[in-house]
Amino acid sequence: MRIDVVTIFPEYLDPLRHALLGKAIEQGKLAVGVHDLRQWAMDVHKSVDDSPYGGGPGMVMKPEVWGPALDDVSSGTASASDLDSALPHLSKPRHDDIHGVESHAYAEPSAEEKPLLIVPTPAGKPFTQEDAQAWSAEEHIVFACGRYEGIDQRVVEDAAKRYRVREVSIGDYVLIGGEVAALVIAEAVVRLIPGVLGNRRSHEEDSFSDGLLEGPSYTKPREWRGLSVPDVLTSGDHAKVDRWRREQSLKRTLQRRPELLETAELDAADRAYLEALKEETSWT
Repeated sequence: MRIDVVTIFPEYLDPLRHALLGKAIEQGKLAVGVHDLRQWAMDVHKSVDDSPYGGGPGMVMKPEVWGPALDDVSSGTASASDLDSALPHLSKPRHDDIHGVESHAYAEPSAEEKPLLIVPTPAGKPFTQEDAQAWSAEEHIVFACGRYEGIDQRVVEDAAKRYRVREVSIGDYVLIGGEVAALVIAEAVVRLIPGVLGNRRSHEEDSFSDGLLEGPSYTKPREWRGLSVPDVLTSGDHAKVDRWRREQSLKRTLQRRPELLETAELDAADRAYLEALKEETSWT
């Protein structure tokens, strides 16, 4: 996969070199280019914004800057030095990776030749785990990071000639710019590229992967500050452990995001457990 990010703050994207994304770069599974939008500014001040038509507060990012930038990135003619991994990763396998792991893809690569353009915006469609799974099979993703009152809407409309455009929101709040959202989406997507995480169960059991929230996790020591690890996790009975984890996932989802249960795939045991929880709660 290749990710290109267009921004007026290239240094904001340095986290793309770290942790699992850096590891993916080392493995050759990911290439990242960061482009300074001001390279395409035409005036002496390198301005990228202007006052909005119709009046109102703030500034709007100019189409005559964004248009050529996205043209060059889509055609591969934009100059940018690809990011290197921030720190070499150890080759020592984790305890659950020693015997090797089967690569697992969530989606087939898109048959479309156009790259995917993601425009982070509070007015966009909510970003979901399903999106992350689908986009993990993309060959080329471009992020257009807006600032101020956003990018002139004509840029988005025109870009559809060269891209598959998605206007995306990461939540019902407003950020200063699109860079943080780009980091969030990139990390959610890249970790699902086959082989990046290593153990595929690490993401198959994630929150939202099966429509539910992930349950609690524990590690050593068994006792800590008067609190114990649940006995079932040290029982050695894998069937009981799996069922306990499923029930904890159901319980957490019921408590925190009950609306997710409406579309989650539930079997008879799941429904019986949820009914028992609801009855228990009604008495407390």
